[in-house]
Amino acid sequence: MLSLDKVYHAAFKLKEVIRRTDLIYAPKISDNAEVYLKTENLQITGSFKVRGAYYKMSTLTDEEKAKGVIACSAGNHAQGVALAAQKSGIRSIICLPDGAPISKVEATKSYGAEICLVEGVYDDAYKKALQLRDEKGYTFIHPFDDEDVIAGQGTIGLELLDQLPDVDAVVVPIGGGGLISGVAYTLKTLKPDIKVYGVQASGAPSMVESVKDGKIETLDGVSTIADGIAVKEPGEHTFDYCRKYVDDIVTVTDDEISTAILTLIEQHKLIAEGAGAVPVAAVMFDKLPIKGKKVICLISGGNIDVTILSRVIRRGLLKSGRSYQVNIALIDKPGQLKGVSQIIADLGGNVTSIHHERSSEGSDVNGCYLRIVLETRNFEHIKQIKDALTDAGYCIEQ
Repeated sequence: MLSLDKVYHAAFKLKEVIRRTDLIYAPKISDNAEVYLKTENLQITGSFKVRGAYYKMSTLTDEEKAKGVIACSAGNHAQGVALAAQKSGIRSIICLPDGAPISKVEATKSYGAEICLVEGVYDDAYKKALQLRDEKGYTFIHPFDDEDVIAGQGTIGLELLDQLPDVDAVVVPIGGGGLISGVAYTLKTLKPDIKVYGVQASGAPSMVESVKDGKIETLDGVSTIADGIAVKEPGEHTFDYCRKYVDDIVTVTDDEISTAILTLIEQHKLIAEGAGAVPVAAVMFDKLPIKGKKVICLISGGNIDVTILSRVIRRGLLKSGRSYQVNIALIDKPGQLKGVSQIIADLGGNVTSIHHERSSEGSDVNGCYLRIVLETRNFEHIKQIKDALTDAGYCIEQ
């Protein structure tokens, strides 16, 4: 059973391997609350997952260790298990969904694990891991629905109370629910008046739906850039802990997550993966009742693939009004491009690309279209440019 003694024991064992991550004041995240960031994205392996994985590994018997361990993961738990196994001299086999970011797959290999790529999402990798466990006799290390793993994640709660004793609320990502179960249990047991809020991606709201319906629900599918929390079904233990200790669970969209990732990069020089950025997205977009409160956002991981990061940055720029594409219908005559460019330049817009094409069949024979992508300051700046182009007689196509 989960207990404070177990969480404290986990903290003692974890001193051997993890680092105590910093709590950073983040004044630019919200005007309504005093926000701090718990930087588990700077943890060894780039994620909190090593806490639960390593503590679970430390509790295994010699017989269980001799069999080797198997785990399933979207990437971060894989690295935690692989590192813990490497340090303990144990063979590890990791089942990963074939869509897991390349960076996470390669990092897991670098810790000496054997990789089994499984077609589908996390839940498909989970089924494959159980199949191999039954066939080969491996010891299974569950990524979230295990009370030793949950106790390991709960050590973050101990650190938070030590780093900011008067914290009012803690905002935590939810995938399968292991992280928030450990953190919420620890915080609520030691200081019951602290609010604990969970955040899921709107494309993978398995815990939201389960808590709302009062029973564990399995989603037909999940779709989100936050691959670390793309889980179809929460665990039995984690579902119970969330119902008992979590005050509310909200969702954020991929666009909101992208904006949060971009804000963390620009304002705080921190790289967060999608799952790690969801608490920041929830605070930035006013999803929680935290006005005037001291709030900690738990940045759970930073293992984002650079190709995904580039796409996320583009989406974040669009969502925050930092990038704008304008389509203009023109009469094809000299000076049109110059006129448009002059208006944009005078208002401080920066043109990053231009595409010019003749009109298609059925439109004005003298017509053409101009598609321009701009760097802009914000949505007000975009409106100024659009209004100026319209006032000058240019026809903006929606």
